Amino acid sequence: MAKRQADVHNSLQFGMIKIEEVQTGKQLRDFIKFPFRIYQDNPYWIPPLFHDEITTLKKNPAFLHCDKKYWLVKKEGEVVGRIAGIINRKENTNTGGKYARFGWLDFIDDPAVSKALLQQIENWAKEHSLSHVHGPLGFTDLDKQGLLIEGFEELGTFATLYNHPYYLAHLEANGYEKSADWFEFEITVPEKMPDRVSEFAAKVAERFGLKHVEAKNAKAIKPYAGQVFQLLNEAYSHLYGFVQLTEAQVKFYTDQYFTFINPDFVSLIVNQENEVIAFGLTMPSLSEALQKAKGRLLPFGFIHIIKALKKNDRADFYLIAIRKDFQRKGVHVMIFEKIMHSFLKFGIKKVETNPELETNIQIQAIWKDYQPRNHKKRRCFIKAL
Repeated sequence: MAKRQADVHNSLQFGMIKIEEVQTGKQLRDFIKFPFRIYQDNPYWIPPLFHDEITTLKKNPAFLHCDKKYWLVKKEGEVVGRIAGIINRKENTNTGGKYARFGWLDFIDDPAVSKALLQQIENWAKEHSLSHVHGPLGFTDLDKQGLLIEGFEELGTFATLYNHPYYLAHLEANGYEKSADWFEFEITVPEKMPDRVSEFAAKVAERFGLKHVEAKNAKAIKPYAGQVFQLLNEAYSHLYGFVQLTEAQVKFYTDQYFTFINPDFVSLIVNQENEVIAFGLTMPSLSEALQKAKGRLLPFGFIHIIKALKKNDRADFYLIAIRKDFQRKGVHVMIFEKIMHSFLKFGIKKVETNPELETNIQIQAIWKDYQPRNHKKRRCFIKAL
């Protein structure tokens, strides 16, 4: 009897639409594979790595302080939508609000499907006495977030979401409003490094006793990972939706990403006590390589990624952070001077900045000398329950 009641709770029928909670390995695979079907002919969508999605959705250390549920919507037996619900208890403690997050939202252009998905997350949030639902957001700020609302004919990146233009109308029709917007820029690498930039960077380094960490490989950078994430926690603490990373999450991201970082594309700045006071993390663009890999590293996907890391004319700017007591002192020029030299060395012509809050005037000012093109815009939505 108890099992039958659980089955009814986990699989709800709304006319021809059936909602299933993801509980089996097959359902999780269906959850991950669904976007591959609705974007298979889209030249701008960047497939995620299947292994990364499994790890994030099944083995994430965020589960220590997050409740989560995943749902599929089926129509006539075929998956037509998906959504993840997240209750990040640290977020609700830090903000004083009572929010649920939604993420991994994808659906066909059918109002009944999007309504069923959003109602599911709203009902779940109400069951937990929460007051709002907002998203798209992930478990942390390092997950993909923000619905694309402008720039649908621009190539996506490894770190960002892509969605069909009709998503916006569906969310608004279900009562969701703007909570925050992010801008993305494409910047141009100069043909040569201006002398004034190099001179200013040298003066900043001398004045404050700073230097770059000289590393020949990722192994040499890894010992600084803990300090990097500690600085990230501090510098990003005021940004929308950011939740402090735990020690378990720091280890998770260190193991996941710091093993294949190319030090040429990283600026790691330390003071005289060898404390990390600033960093900039970039990588050659993996967009086209991931499209060729189609979500799989094996048997040949890793070859496309290795080629992209070695030869590319585009790069992605993932993260930049400066310790609060060194902000507005020109340290960002040291970061750019080092990274731009690497861009010139490896033939990088264009760089994607990835999302930054529209209110983050300080970071946007950094791009002004690099012919910035504001080519994408994305939004986090919120709804009061």
